[in-house]
Amino acid sequence: MNAIAIIPARGGSKRIPRKNVKLFDGVPVIVRSIRTALESRVFDEVIVSTDDQEIAELARAHGAQVPFMRPAALADDFTTTAAVINHALGELHERSFDLACCIYATAPLLQARFLRQGYELLREHPERSFAFSVTGFGFPVQRALILDEQGALNPLYPQFRDTRSQDLPEAFQDAGQFYWGRREAWLRGDALFSPKSLPVILPRYMVQDIDSPEDWARAEYLYAALRAGGELQ
Repeated sequence: MNAIAIIPARGGSKRIPRKNVKLFDGVPVIVRSIRTALESRVFDEVIVSTDDQEIAELARAHGAQVPFMRPAALADDFTTTAAVINHALGELHERSFDLACCIYATAPLLQARFLRQGYELLREHPERSFAFSVTGFGFPVQRALILDEQGALNPLYPQFRDTRSQDLPEAFQDAGQFYWGRREAWLRGDALFSPKSLPVILPRYMVQDIDSPEDWARAEYLYAALRAGGELQ
């Protein structure tokens, strides 16, 4: 199956200014995503969707293509990832491919082997629409606590208050690294979180979604530890 990678990378960012080109261990963070996508050797093209000329030039310099510029209307704080991917697929309608993989620009812990796993899952399961990165919660989500209006702790799921942790099913969360999907499924707007999706399960220590300066710092600590331990590929 032919496949393309689409890396969304807008120029604006409120919580971490210029996040997509910020240096991560000395390298612009988007460059790490581009390099990993190329290293996986499953993509016919690696494409960056951006509204920003600096990002476009940086992407081209490191082996990605920028065949179009994203309109400003799709580069604000409210635009969804699905909308960006659908716009990109519309711009690329003349290209021939079966699968499109959305890779986040701020995924410095991304590994090529996991991208290959997602590709193989969809190749082996033609009845499924998506395959994306997930990781397990560090503690049973059914035992979560919330604060009430008086600041007191209450169980989020009272029915599991007395259930042993080992008797609860494991729960998973979106790892925020990549999303493989069939071209038609993206264009139809099929739900990502559904029985039509398959998981690429990542170790928790290789996952850090980056939305805040604290997230960025934690990702740097994880990256340094993984590199020291020889687990980065």
